[in-house]
Amino acid sequence: MKRFADVGKAAVTSKGWLPAHKWLLLRRSSQLSILILFLLGPWFGIWVVKGNLASSLTLEVLPLSDPYVVLQSMLAGHLPESTALLGAVVVLLFYLLMGGRAYCSWVCPLNIVTDTASWLRRRIGIKGGSRISRQTRYWLLAVTLLLALFSGTIMWELINPVSQLHRGLLFGMGFGWAVIAAVFLFDLFISRNGWCGHLCPVGAFYSLPGLLSILRVSAVSRERCDDCMDCFVVCPEQQVIRPALKGAENNIGPVILSPNCTNCGRCIDVCAQNVFQFGTRFHNSTNSSNTHLMVGHNKEVIS
Repeated sequence: MKRFADVGKAAVTSKGWLPAHKWLLLRRSSQLSILILFLLGPWFGIWVVKGNLASSLTLEVLPLSDPYVVLQSMLAGHLPESTALLGAVVVLLFYLLMGGRAYCSWVCPLNIVTDTASWLRRRIGIKGGSRISRQTRYWLLAVTLLLALFSGTIMWELINPVSQLHRGLLFGMGFGWAVIAAVFLFDLFISRNGWCGHLCPVGAFYSLPGLLSILRVSAVSRERCDDCMDCFVVCPEQQVIRPALKGAENNIGPVILSPNCTNCGRCIDVCAQNVFQFGTRFHNSTNSSNTHLMVGHNKEVIS
């Protein structure tokens, strides 16, 4: 297995440091900018955005609502106001365009916590860990919806780590520290990418519009792949890469169509051969890339 220190080194050498970290820097800028916009009002009295990720109003004009929260509210027997419903529609349309789980990598502030745990896990060489089915998140999603239906409340929001993080930054962490620490330690010691990749019902929900989303990562130059495996090492959803990268012999197109792809761009950053790029789901013909068989296509995905 490749040493952690060597992952992405070839990309830095061939492309330079900045191009080899472009999408990481853009993701962090997006996450932090969104978080700062929410905090400007409570902290400094500059109300660009009022509310939180569950429901907000931007510049007193644009309503944005988390469709997952709105759905829970409706199941709990509470009909949201028309502005909340409109906000949910706006958000759904956005993620139908940009990729549902782009929320996880470009918006969710908890991603910084889990990415830090993943980085530290690789840095200190922690291997193995608990094997949790990635389908577990969909069972937990169903449980949260059933809890709302039978309890008459949005019970998930009482422990949602993202909500806890927002409340903590505004009012002091309190119990939120325990929730965030639990997620961090779980990802660090128990399961690699355990929370976001296996358990989080929010990510499970946003993967549903990802089934039809337009913007996708594509292994458009997969014939260049030299099997360095860097993309597999850094990808939080490693299972989504192989069909597009190694599917030429099975007449599978180069576009990553899995709804669980987070459109994070990690694979683009670390690839020295420039195999990956952003595109649309409509350019998925096997003729759009060289269909030579890949060397080493039977290598196991790094876990």
